[in-house]
Amino acid sequence: MEIRPEVPSDAEAISNVITAAFVGAEHSSGTEASIVEALREARSLAVSLVAMEKESIVGHVAFSPVTIDGCSDGWFGLGPVAVVPRRQAQGIGSALIEAGLASLRARGSNGCVVLGEPAYYSRFGFTADHSLRLAGVPPEYFQQLKFTEQSCRGMVEYHAAFEIS
Repeated sequence: MEIRPEVPSDAEAISNVITAAFVGAEHSSGTEASIVEALREARSLAVSLVAMEKESIVGHVAFSPVTIDGCSDGWFGLGPVAVVPRRQAQGIGSALIEAGLASLRARGSNGCVVLGEPAYYSRFGFTADHSLRLAGVPPEYFQQLKFTEQSCRGMVEYHAAFEIS
């Protein structure tokens, strides 16, 4: 398996992977592929990686800028992360997340937030910290990973693409 940045010709395959990965998922809005497309169109995919197996895309992860109390300060949101159903639970999602986080660190980012299952995301160093909040979300499911000692406090907002319904 190879992990690489997405290229323009990957867009349709990425959409197909995301759609397949989220079909029937408990907390899915069904809009995950549209969110990534909207982020791409807005040039707000800070990191967008694909997992390749032979000539096929089997996974994708996106990271986009977030604001904290209205300020953009080198923080990013992880998500969505998607792996084709036949290849889930085989480490592809983890490899994509780790590669994406390494990319954010390399570019001097301050940190990353994620909305998701604490037991899963804690393996990457994410922790719940009530100083960063996402409206309408139980605090234990909104987690952060700091890359620097810079502290941020306040309400986090994702790109408007996440409001697609």
